[in-house]
Amino acid sequence: MDGKRLFDGKKIAVLMGGTSGEREVSLRSGKMVYESLLRQGFDTILLDLKEDALDVLRSASFDIAFIMLHGRGGEDGTIQGVLEQLGIPYTGSGVTGSAVSMNKVMSKRLFIAGGIPTPEFLVLERTWDGDRALSEAEAVLAFPMVLKPVNEGSSLGVSILHDRDEFFREYSGNRGKYQGLFLERYIPGKCITVGVLGTGRVARPLPVLELIPAKEFYDYEAKYTKGMTRFVCPAELEMQTYNDAQRFAVSAHVVLGLAGFSRIDMQVSQDGVVYVLEANSIPGMTELSDLPAEARACGMSYDELVLEILKSALEEKH
Repeated sequence: MDGKRLFDGKKIAVLMGGTSGEREVSLRSGKMVYESLLRQGFDTILLDLKEDALDVLRSASFDIAFIMLHGRGGEDGTIQGVLEQLGIPYTGSGVTGSAVSMNKVMSKRLFIAGGIPTPEFLVLERTWDGDRALSEAEAVLAFPMVLKPVNEGSSLGVSILHDRDEFFREYSGNRGKYQGLFLERYIPGKCITVGVLGTGRVARPLPVLELIPAKEFYDYEAKYTKGMTRFVCPAELEMQTYNDAQRFAVSAHVVLGLAGFSRIDMQVSQDGVVYVLEANSIPGMTELSDLPAEARACGMSYDELVLEILKSALEEKH
């Protein structure tokens, strides 16, 4: 059956915006998905969810939610739980997969349990002052190291710490800003990402994309500013490394319980070892985003990608 026929008589609401630090990116993703659905002839509306999200969802009339919310509140299982209560089918991962993948520390623990390589890390306790945090860090890691929020996306709050001065500055500036922080071993090498489509046993990887940012690393500015990052897709890697990246991407998608689509971010060391950093359960869909670029590299148009994601709303959530 034509995939579009599955949605005959159904009104699709694209949920975008939200209240996280990724609001502006979500608005761009949502608008592009909305325009794609219109091009394909779907009955579609746009919903910008702010603090009154629950009231908006209850008052709007629609049959299926296409979630394009990034970050906390939209990508962490919160909105998925609301939609479950309202009985509205939605795209992508369910409550558990969304919540687990948004928590980078929990994700890394599951990667380790699943035999998926990930850099060594240290969770920073909220009660630790700078001296205690540095002492604990130096017992486990060496400079440079990476400071990351536990529950953020789009590289918000991420910084590479090269020495003690940077450690104290970034730790003191961020410890009260985010719900939790952790440190990760810095892996010099290539920054890559792999999109995954499907669920469970039918999950499949897209081509590996190498990201070459103009800055030291692929931060928020590099991700969403035109000209700040060069894409190489498929990535220029040794065949074994390339295959490992795709294999680990699918494994990470499955072990985290993700569904429909995701994007798995990785680092390749200078000796060709692949390390999985984190998963994105609702990757960006802007004109500069990674997932659409990977889809194009294997001959899939933006509209075809949107249709495949939309079909995930018909899957049973776990």
